[in-house]
Amino acid sequence: MKKILLWLIALVFCAGSVAFAGEVPRMDKDELKSMLGSKDLVILDVRQGRDWSTSEFKIKDAVRVEEGDLSVAKTYPKENTFVLYCA
Repeated sequence: MKKILLWLIALVFCAGSVAFAGEVPRMDKDELKSMLGSKDLVILDVRQGRDWSTSEFKIKDAVRVEEGDLSVAKTYPKENTFVLYCA
């Protein structure tokens, strides 16, 4: 689990607002670790191709996002906390 979190670069974006990359809050592994198991947390694994398929680091219950299609986020309440896993 520690190894997974060490490779995690998480971006949290605010529900209902559009943010530019410089404005998107980042969280460290300890902050994310404290949130794991929360019913309001949605982790979107946005890695593509070999970055995803050959990785030994996958977060349990993370939602796989194919080809950058973030429309899957619409299936969750906008009040949820979304984390993009892109390491």
